[in-house]
Amino acid sequence: MLLSNENQNIANRLLLALPPPELRRLQPLLEHVELVRGQSIYEVGARIKYIYFVNRGLISLVRTMHDGRSVEIGVVGTEGMTGSYCLFGIDSAVMDAVGQVPGSALRISRETLRNQATKSSILRDTVGRYMHFAIGAIAQTAACNRLHSLEERFCRWLLIAHDSALSDTFLLTHEYLAMMLGVQRPAVSLTANLLQKAGLITYKRGRITISNRPGVKACACECYLAMTHEFERLFGTRRRPPLRA
Repeated sequence: MLLSNENQNIANRLLLALPPPELRRLQPLLEHVELVRGQSIYEVGARIKYIYFVNRGLISLVRTMHDGRSVEIGVVGTEGMTGSYCLFGIDSAVMDAVGQVPGSALRISRETLRNQATKSSILRDTVGRYMHFAIGAIAQTAACNRLHSLEERFCRWLLIAHDSALSDTFLLTHEYLAMMLGVQRPAVSLTANLLQKAGLITYKRGRITISNRPGVKACACECYLAMTHEFERLFGTRRRPPLRA
């Protein structure tokens, strides 16, 4: 669903990492679209038509097995873009991408972005560095899922969602949390209840509110800070966009 230009307000940190003249050149080619929970952005193997820069919300990168079970292997939030590999000769999706935290995105056709990249070494370099970051994030998630506790991983993901929701409160279902963390629903409920009793979050009817971000951060594993520092190394320090109610 197309949205109004919203005065072309941009919260996407990857776009904001571009030099102002480069961003001004690209901005008229971007269109605001709604990001809906459960929305299919890409299906594995399907040809990619649009690239999405998340402006608010979260897109999950999902791998589905033959028996129908799915697990989240990465996310794209306000720090990034979908389909960065498309600028390097790959035109079809290598994994499913699904809207999880509602919000909005700035999208551009794959061909338009590719054409712009042929004219700008700065844009090509920015997308290339982001692809490096995205691969590292998937590798970090794989290690995290194997080595860290459920509570640590839950808190890590809450911080990622909080950063990109631009609000202290956002919608998440038990089903999605279980898929995201690779566990059964009862384990999700138990962990959420423990965090709620500790005063870190409130969780009711699929709606999570971060009540104590420093506390959540203290309970998270090392992976959140590792990828935060890696983004800053590649693109410079960018403060978190202001939260929206």
